[in-house]
Amino acid sequence: MISRFRTPAQVKATLKALKEGNVDILIGTHRILQKDVVFKDLGLLVIDEEQRFGVTHKEKVKDLKKNIDVLTLSATPIPRTLHMSLTGVRDISVIETPPEERYPVQTYVVEFNDQLIRDAIMRELNRDGQVFFVYNRVETINDMASYLSKLAPEARIAVAHGQMTERELEKIILDFIDKKYDMLVCTTIIETGIDIQNANTMIIYDADKMGLSQLYQLRGRVGRTNRIAYAYFTYMKDKVLTEVAEKRLKAIKDFTELGSGFKIAMRDLEIRGAGNIMGSAQHGHMATVGYDLYCRMLEDAVKLIKGDIDNEPIETTVDIKIDAYIPSSYIVDETQKIEVYKKIASIDSYEYMMELQEEIEDRFSDIPNTVYNLMDIAYVRALAKEIGIVEIKETGSEILITFQNKTYLTPELVKTVLEKYRKEIAFKMGDTPVLGWKFKGIKKEVVLKHLIQIVKDMRAAVKGEIKQ
Repeated sequence: MISRFRTPAQVKATLKALKEGNVDILIGTHRILQKDVVFKDLGLLVIDEEQRFGVTHKEKVKDLKKNIDVLTLSATPIPRTLHMSLTGVRDISVIETPPEERYPVQTYVVEFNDQLIRDAIMRELNRDGQVFFVYNRVETINDMASYLSKLAPEARIAVAHGQMTERELEKIILDFIDKKYDMLVCTTIIETGIDIQNANTMIIYDADKMGLSQLYQLRGRVGRTNRIAYAYFTYMKDKVLTEVAEKRLKAIKDFTELGSGFKIAMRDLEIRGAGNIMGSAQHGHMATVGYDLYCRMLEDAVKLIKGDIDNEPIETTVDIKIDAYIPSSYIVDETQKIEVYKKIASIDSYEYMMELQEEIEDRFSDIPNTVYNLMDIAYVRALAKEIGIVEIKETGSEILITFQNKTYLTPELVKTVLEKYRKEIAFKMGDTPVLGWKFKGIKKEVVLKHLIQIVKDMRAAVKGEIKQ
């Protein structure tokens, strides 16, 4: 093992043995990523608490060895990692079964209040338990400890933070484990790697300034036995929270059941965005290309690398200004929601769409209009793809239908359009022909149905058949 808690001599001996191939398994912190760590024949890398690693660290992991097997573990993966798994760049496996005899942590989001804090501390001490008080400012952490000692003089208080020496920090943690202290006032250094079963109350100061994943990880430090645990996420009295902070605190309050880390990560993905796998951003919303196009480009790249496709296929994007999504009130479970999204995205025929509608209605009751819209968009995309349409885009009161090239504009297709839609559709010829459909006067809710009919008619003309 190598970490900052090992002496230089111990680390040097370990690194020498590692280089010579005399070490089978090396356990370590970020220290493993330093240049002086040389593996003789590295085959498997397991990264625990993946959300603690930044992009720079992950680039160093890639440089360790090409084509190495990597297993990353996290209760709350960062948005980019979760997005990469959902789009197929990485495989994902979800463990939802909690340990036996564990109970959900009782979670409270409250304004900081002296009486509330004292009551929380004394309630835990009265049942012979211990308390974590998370205060993430090293420069004033001792002042906070003094303040708490006046608030709860019955409690024996210790302070722990990352700027202490290894020996100081180790001694305080071990003394806390041995119950020499009742309360540990600490920074987020306890976020991972701490398992103190007698500590079952946590109070977090200025919780609104922390990330969602961080809050979830901190809460996971309590409730590690069959005793009911309590977590208090506090913010300054009378403070107006930002929209993002409010969403974070609401999410941590809503998802209290055991194994809810995946749901927390999904909510974090919604709040912060998926980031960019082609850059260093581990969160943030895609701005340069549409999200749907981005996902499909990503999917094709993954298939190409895996050898699933030989030639670049036609990809169709549909950009219609209409609500098309699965409401959280309709499918509450995030895993099930992802499953349904994937099934809808794979619609390739009218028959399959009808089967899917029956399945969804059977599982989740009456289908909302927004989900019907989502399926209609997937269906029209599948139809359009068959006849060389690369883009369907709404601009003002017109929908532009763009073909990949003029070879797809067959005489049969042109004839059908002229006969059925002469007054509605205009041709704009060129290397990439465009059909402009003016839908002015048509109610918004039926525009999508009309569009489907137009594309179906064009497809039937090209294929020489009438088919749903």
